[in-house]
Amino acid sequence: QVQLVESGGGSVQAGGSLRLSCAASGSIFSISSMGWYRQAPGKQRDLVARIISGGSTTYADSVQGRFTISRDSAKNTVNLQMNSLKPEDTAVYYCAAATRSDGSYDYWGQGTQVTVSS
Repeated sequence: QVQLVESGGGSVQAGGSLRLSCAASGSIFSISSMGWYRQAPGKQRDLVARIISGGSTTYADSVQGRFTISRDSAKNTVNLQMNSLKPEDTAVYYCAAATRSDGSYDYWGQGTQVTVSS
């Protein structure tokens, strides 16, 4: 079992920055990848960024160059630095962890709200 706890959401004006953190606990040795997803009202949950155990990262086209995912192995946390925020970044952001052999995400945090006003 893996437990994920997000923090750092909030409200910001367009052009501002926020930093999300996700603290993992439990069977963290089984995690092969961690990612951040977001879901806006009435829309599906989409991948924002992910980082695999080797350190490689992937970003959605919509956040490339503005968001940075990183991990702190000593603290068992994964962070999402979000710069140049836009109103369309408004969503609930979820941290996810993958322990399955196919790499699919099977553990999720509770979500944290990010609101960007114009």
